[in-house]
Amino acid sequence: EMKPLRREMRMIFQDPFSSLNPRMTVRDIIGEPLIIHKVAKGRELEDRVATLMRSVGLEPNYMRRYPHEFSGGQRQRIGLARTLSLNPRLIIADEPVSALDVSIQAQVLNLLQSLKDDLGLTLLFIAHDLSVVEHICDRIAVMYVGKIVELAESETLLRHPMHPYTEALVSAVPPADPDIRPHRIILEGDVPSPSNPPPGCVFHPRCRYAQEVCKQQEPKLEEVEPGHFASCHFAKELTLTGIGG
Repeated sequence: EMKPLRREMRMIFQDPFSSLNPRMTVRDIIGEPLIIHKVAKGRELEDRVATLMRSVGLEPNYMRRYPHEFSGGQRQRIGLARTLSLNPRLIIADEPVSALDVSIQAQVLNLLQSLKDDLGLTLLFIAHDLSVVEHICDRIAVMYVGKIVELAESETLLRHPMHPYTEALVSAVPPADPDIRPHRIILEGDVPSPSNPPPGCVFHPRCRYAQEVCKQQEPKLEEVEPGHFASCHFAKELTLTGIGG
């Protein structure tokens, strides 16, 4: 029952080496989804693989090589070509650049951005680096202990956060100007276990704005401003600092 749906939803994995079968050639790796879903075979399969390789910046004459013969950035491009092979509507990218060098990160991110624009893809991009998230995402959802605590357009969320956890995350982003000394918010305590979260708001033990109601009632994710959702009892009252603030 899931098989037709899997054609629409594809994934880019975090580790560009362990996500590729070392015993398969690039042709077999990229072409496997086409064979499983009976989309192409024979000469047509090779032509499709060659086209996909070109689309991610790889030479088609490399298709007989194995993953260990490529760099980390090239391996991630192979994984991306495999992801695009069935023309999905949704791509889930799980930290797709965190295992790569910074210079290679920029190449892969720019490639993802151009493919997103050209193919009209919906990309669910999971990452910890807010500067990367800002570069590629239209909207950002901030999660804490498995719950979404804030959701808004990227620029709005980063410049005008409405949840204290988002404010702390944004304060950790180094400014482009080295002469600017940002006020870094250091959170006290540890992240609670998702299997045994604290009562009330899950963030209240580490929140510098927490009051008694935060310890007793769990706040709902509500639309505080048009298109801007936050899970905080005092989202309307607090004036939090964002990037450039």
